[in-house]
Amino acid sequence: MSRKRRSPTQTSHSTSADALKGSTKEAIGKLTGKDRVEAEGRRQTRKATPPKGFKPRAD
Repeated sequence: MSRKRRSPTQTSHSTSADALKGSTKEAIGKLTGKDRVEAEGRRQTRKATPPKGFKPRAD
């Protein structure tokens, strides 16, 4: 069974989408005053952001 390999652009789109979802949750949490939703959004944004110095692998 072969596995599909993601290209660096697919990975970055996924990361960008996750970061966008996280920042949206954070904003909704701030607007509604729900600390839990705000913290969850912060965690999701932080998790989606690649570490400093990250460069996609050149195959």
